[in-house]
Amino acid sequence: MLPVPCSLPKEHGNLNYRTQTVNMTSVSYPPPVDRLLSYGDCRKYKEWPNYVAELGLKSEHIPDLIRMLTDEELIWADSDSDEVWSTIHAWRALGQLKAEDAIAPLLNLFEEMEDVDWVSTEMPRVFQMIGPVSIPALSDYLADDQYHIYARTTAADCISQIGQHYPEARTECVNVITQQLALFASNHAEFNAFLVANLISLQAVESANVIEQAFAANCVVPFIAGDWGEVQVAMGLKTREEIPERRFTQQEMMDYFTSLDEAVDDSKNSRGFTPAAKPAKKKSAKTSRKKKK
Repeated sequence: MLPVPCSLPKEHGNLNYRTQTVNMTSVSYPPPVDRLLSYGDCRKYKEWPNYVAELGLKSEHIPDLIRMLTDEELIWADSDSDEVWSTIHAWRALGQLKAEDAIAPLLNLFEEMEDVDWVSTEMPRVFQMIGPVSIPALSDYLADDQYHIYARTTAADCISQIGQHYPEARTECVNVITQQLALFASNHAEFNAFLVANLISLQAVESANVIEQAFAANCVVPFIAGDWGEVQVAMGLKTREEIPERRFTQQEMMDYFTSLDEAVDDSKNSRGFTPAAKPAKKKSAKTSRKKKK
């Protein structure tokens, strides 16, 4: 398993930085893939570069791009170097190439690089570029509870993004996420909330009954996508006049967490919303993912 890429820029993500760094990769890459090593800081680009046009990338370059994507020396490169950004440039290029062969290696990053915000932020766009062909693998990942809820949420985000951009795939995407939400009693409440947020993004009014059941069972954190009333407004099922905007007090939040069923496996628990007395065992001190829009 890849180590947490703590050498990625400190301004992005909540990372515990380690001292191990690599100044340059000892692995060589053929042109034009090698030029990604010098593209540098992704924050200096307002838009993703068109790697395919700028570098003349073709399907024949996909194996080297996948090799770059999984290169531990690049992931561990010095945080001030251009090379440390190569992993991100590689996954963007693979998305632009609609590289089906990259689906499995990309999925591996969901948990291996889970603490790096760039993964959860950019993977939905990458998989949207690859397209509906990636839905089966993403669906399997989403359903596999061996992975942490944040990694699985990234899979749900990708599925939702695909459904929003490919009308012919929308129904399948809605069904996959809804089927996972239907397991609300065994899911963590925060995970359920992110699933609800994705269904809102898809305007999945056909899933309203399952969503309502999850809220009625007190199995959805109401501070992420909102409570059931807010969800109905967001989906156009109710008007704002019918459902006044709800603002939760600190006491209401505390009371909610007191009521949560603590029987949920801690290893899959939220690190942002878990009661302080029971921190998640897997990786502590991770702040909550920001609210889905």
